Amino acid sequence: MIDLPYSLSIEATEEPDFFAYFSPDLPGFSGVGHSVEGCIYQAKLAMAEHIALLSDTSRPVPPATRCPTITIQNAQPVEKAA
Repeated sequence: MIDLPYSLSIEATEEPDFFAYFSPDLPGFSGVGHSVEGCIYQAKLAMAEHIALLSDTSRPVPPATRCPTITIQNAQPVEKAA
């Protein structure tokens, strides 16, 4: 069971022990980890902190996702300007 209030996207990078994560359902939420498992663990804790910060600063808190997903993919390449 996914024990997260929001969906999570984890992106692998060219570095084998560096992953970035964010939630498409929770604006402004992102972080980094050294493994997929580490990202999931960190995201669970960080989401609670992010929600508290939004509440403390009177910003809207999106409703929890009914059926959150975790997506793991390669990072999208950044196109260089010509």
